[in-house]
Amino acid sequence: MGKFYHCVHFWLRDGLTDAQLAEFIDGVRALGGSENVESVRVAVPAGTDRPVVDNSYGVQLLAIFPDAAAHERYQSGDPIHEAFIEKFNTCWTRVLIYDSVEPA
Repeated sequence: MGKFYHCVHFWLRDGLTDAQLAEFIDGVRALGGSENVESVRVAVPAGTDRPVVDNSYGVQLLAIFPDAAAHERYQSGDPIHEAFIEKFNTCWTRVLIYDSVEPA
């Protein structure tokens, strides 16, 4: 298998200030500093008006790992990942994750 894609959608709690949202987005970007992560992209809903598009989340993270083993290390004690969860877990009300791998 090839690269591992970890796509995380965050539904944010009501009442976050603009400053808190900016700090959260900076925190998501900082996950790219993990030695296990190849790259990250952070996005917000595009507002696309199509019936098949879900624009209800607040922030999306796409983290790309070189392989599934790197993702497993990230999930199992990566200090940057753990610090993010500890600091920001009160910012979201729901998280939905889609993990996928490039086919051979």
